[in-house]
Amino acid sequence: MIEFRNVRKEYPNGVVALKDINLKIADGEFVFIVGASGAGKTTITKLLLKEEDVTRGRIIVGNYDLNKIRPHDIPRYRRSLGYVFQDFRLLPNMTVFENIAFAMRVVGESGSKIRVMVPRLLMAFGMTDKRRSYPHELSGGEKQRVAIMRAIANDPLTLIADEPTGNLDPKMSYEIMEVLERINNIGRTVIVITHEKALVDHFKKRVITIRKGEIVSDEIGAGYVQKRRPDEIAGSYR
Repeated sequence: MIEFRNVRKEYPNGVVALKDINLKIADGEFVFIVGASGAGKTTITKLLLKEEDVTRGRIIVGNYDLNKIRPHDIPRYRRSLGYVFQDFRLLPNMTVFENIAFAMRVVGESGSKIRVMVPRLLMAFGMTDKRRSYPHELSGGEKQRVAIMRAIANDPLTLIADEPTGNLDPKMSYEIMEVLERINNIGRTVIVITHEKALVDHFKKRVITIRKGEIVSDEIGAGYVQKRRPDEIAGSYR
């Protein structure tokens, strides 16, 4: 469960990014957060990632109270989250395999687990033949797939995707969204920050609209079914 309780965020320059918002996202939900530039969407992700602190209110994520979390517990908390950027942020001097493996090494995973998990992800995402390719040799859609694989390599409970289709053509955008939907289908919580109305309309999930730091609507699209996380479905991302 992710819960924002009367959360207000005011930056040092006086800008109020969030105005006492209340929000609950259940385990296993797929949620779109939409709104114009400057509405407060990015601030929500920064608060969830513990890159910023609330001015007032509380944020609860699973067993963590982000108001009270100790500094040395933040890295462990962040391992429960996967994050996908609009601009991919792949390491240019590493191959596809190495980019994914790097995300596992930084949290201390063993070499044996990396050698099992990375090939499994590459196969599930149809990119085994690209394992030795470098980012500059990939298409935009392929780069985003690698970014998603890197984000889920440590099996996070929640995946946050910030404008994941912003640099892609419409066809590839739908394919990336289908990948995120498959991840959600095995019980992981997926939060997508986007401004692409066509995608939101097509996938018919829960849609939270932010305007000037306030939640102005919270609607469930037709066909939405809340899912519960299974005990364990390791590697089943396809």
